[in-house]
Amino acid sequence: MTQTAEAELENPIKQVIVGAQMLCVAFGALVLVPILTGLNPNVALFTAGIGTLIFQLVTGRQVPIFLASSFAFIAPIIYGVQQWGIPATLSGLFAAGLLYMVLSAVVTLRGREFLHRLLPPVVVGPVIMVIGLSLAPVAVNLALGKTGDGAAVLVPQDKALIVSMFSLAVTLFVAVLGSGVFKLVPILIGIVSGYVLAMVMGLVSFDAIAAAPLFAIPDFVMPEINWQAILFIVPVAIAPAIEHIGDMLAISNVTGKNYLEKPGLNKTLLGDGLATSAAAMVGGPPNTTYSEVTGAVTLTRAFNPAIMTWAALFAIVLSFCGKLGAFLSTIPTPVMGGIMTLLFGMIAAIGINTFANDKTDLTRPRNLAIIALILVFGIGGMQLNAGDFVLQGIGLSAILGILLNLILPDKD
Repeated sequence: MTQTAEAELENPIKQVIVGAQMLCVAFGALVLVPILTGLNPNVALFTAGIGTLIFQLVTGRQVPIFLASSFAFIAPIIYGVQQWGIPATLSGLFAAGLLYMVLSAVVTLRGREFLHRLLPPVVVGPVIMVIGLSLAPVAVNLALGKTGDGAAVLVPQDKALIVSMFSLAVTLFVAVLGSGVFKLVPILIGIVSGYVLAMVMGLVSFDAIAAAPLFAIPDFVMPEINWQAILFIVPVAIAPAIEHIGDMLAISNVTGKNYLEKPGLNKTLLGDGLATSAAAMVGGPPNTTYSEVTGAVTLTRAFNPAIMTWAALFAIVLSFCGKLGAFLSTIPTPVMGGIMTLLFGMIAAIGINTFANDKTDLTRPRNLAIIALILVFGIGGMQLNAGDFVLQGIGLSAILGILLNLILPDKD
């Protein structure tokens, strides 16, 4: 886009239009998290909008970024909702936001290099892999037409496989061969395609849409303190917090401005933390900076943060549409299962890429030990019990990785 075209985006009317486009880019992934985890999609829309506005307030509206549901939290939210219920899980998500705020304070006091030393790629990479791989059985069960735990059959397996594999194939095709704006929304296109096929096969019921009101207050839920949920979920925030640095570098490269210096990594982390805790207070998933929107900014060169303000306002307005939430609830589970088989594998691949890009030496016994124990403890189901308190899964593997990195000598 030329400088003239960039200048045209200073026009308020065009800002509104591009803002709506930005929300469309983020929409598919934004509502995917609540649909998969049992949270309310309308609440997720509302908190994404509020979270983006909070982020803009903290950072002085300098960064053209949109905040929305983080994929890194899908596994712990699903487990937390099954074990302790939504209100208890929300207390863990609220505490995850507090961890962002603590890391923001650490960056303010010690600099961002200290954060890298505390959480190097050899720790963060395998933790991200655990986040993706720990949910592999859930993805397969949904793709086969079962519930996430495999306990009940929702759709006959032969029909479920046709729908799930078609959704997966379309998503893969668009992600690999798509161009322009289509390459930014492969998940959304895969869901729409799978939904249409499911309709043709008679797997979709529109009764819920007809019964839902056009205007409805989102189904807000307040958190209830549960220390098991808090200690299970908080360590998960480590991985997206580190990814946040990469997101800020990416958007900095796109716009030609160094957002790690101004407004500063401490403020962008604080914005994410406040947005995540605010979302948890009303029943929404954690809010973090969104790479999909970074891609859209690259394509459109829409560098004006005011555009994200409009995207946030559109998200808030849409959250009060009762029929939208009802429509999203009609998406058959095989459609989501097909998408999830790719999504969770990609999360694991991102983890591999994290320490591969850092050129982590996997021949060193120290590095091998850290990676191996994080993976086995996280995926294998290792747990530590102390009375009613249980630490396991992603949380245990993250804490173990941090401790091993601090304890094991960093020398040949």
